[in-house]
Amino acid sequence: MSDLPPAGHRSFNALERAVPRCRRCRKLRTYCAEVGQTKRRAFADWDYWARPVPGFGDHRAPILIAGLAPAAHGANRTGRMFTGDRSGDFLYAALHRAKLANQSQSTRRGDGLTLRGAYITAALRCAPPQNRPTSDQLAACRPYLAAELRILRPRVVLCLGHIAWNATIAAFRPLGEAVPSPKPRFTHAAEAVIAGMTLLGSYHVSQQNTFTGRLTEAMLDEVLARARTLAGLSTG
Repeated sequence: MSDLPPAGHRSFNALERAVPRCRRCRKLRTYCAEVGQTKRRAFADWDYWARPVPGFGDHRAPILIAGLAPAAHGANRTGRMFTGDRSGDFLYAALHRAKLANQSQSTRRGDGLTLRGAYITAALRCAPPQNRPTSDQLAACRPYLAAELRILRPRVVLCLGHIAWNATIAAFRPLGEAVPSPKPRFTHAAEAVIAGMTLLGSYHVSQQNTFTGRLTEAMLDEVLARARTLAGLSTG
């Protein structure tokens, strides 16, 4: 399978239409569909999205935010990145505080949420079992992230967690961009410049991190403030 960005995906509109139709990982498509059929009791009345989830946000954003993957009963249910779960609650509240989102809640597509200056995507577009993607699955999804980097050319890529950090670095290679050696190491608030874009690291907004205090609101606010500064966005 080619590592080049998908042919013909020269705009976000084309890419966002193509992602839900992707069949690169049959096992993941089957898993997502099964989750959508069995559902969670709290969401029994939902018609689950249950297919690959496209990116979401400002198509001219100077900040691209890369997460891990859709949650089985979050974005796999709602069809929008980081929408419908606790991780998304934490992230969108922070984006609202950072004036990158018009509201602090993200419950479903069509709820009025818009992003200003930010675009959200993920290393993997399908929800993986136990939230643990394999290296083959990440490689299969890599062309989509590479295409987003090529189309958007953001000033800043905020990577939520080490998987998103490594996936983003790997996505530069099919674009023909030189990657520093040794590979930049992920830590919270880490920074590295590749192809004129600054990679900025943050612990993931998972409950495992936010409930334990490993990632606090203040820590994420500081990273987003740094992202705004690097992106050249005004603080007013």
